[in-house]
Order: sequence, then C-alpha cells, then structure tokens
Amino acid sequence: VLRDDFRQPPVDVVVAAGEPAVLECVPPRGHPEPTISWKKNGVQLSDKDEHLTIRSGKLMVASTRKSDAGIYVCVATNVVGERDSEPAELVVF
Repeated sequence: VLRDDFRQPPVDVVVAAGEPAVLECVPPRGHPEPTISWKKNGVQLSDKDEHLTIRSGKLMVASTRKSDAGIYVCVATNVVGERDSEPAELVVF
C-alpha cells in the first residue's frame, strides 16, 4: 500500500548564502513504510554528497551555496511504487 497524500510536503525556503536550509518531508502512509529520497531539478540527489544530509525525511544543507537553489521534490518509495511530492523551491540570495 502507498497512499497519495504526503503527511507533510516540502514548502518553499528562502535563505541567504552560507545559511543552513532544511526542507522537511513526511511521506504518505504506506506498507511497508516508504523510504524518502530527494530530487533537485528532476535529478536524484545522492546521500554521498557531504554537502547534504538526508535524515528522517529532512533534507539539510549545512551551508547553502547559490548552486543549491532550485526546485526540490520529495520522493516516497516502497515495493508498490513511488510518489513525488509537490515541488518546493529553495531560493538562495
């Protein structure tokens, strides 16, 4: 089972360069419990990137750069399939 509705979709975030940014996401209910990944501008983000941390659904950027700006989507995945959240924009000024 994988529901359509995200319990908490990410929302737009505006930060100054160098500030931390957090995009939050609580996936839809599912069985088994869905895992969370993130896409930026349609491209899967790697959790190998030391600049980013993905923990319990949150995408955390310790120190934002101009290049972090973009459209982010939270992806919930389980054996049934995957669901994309509504997009959220990260603005870095």
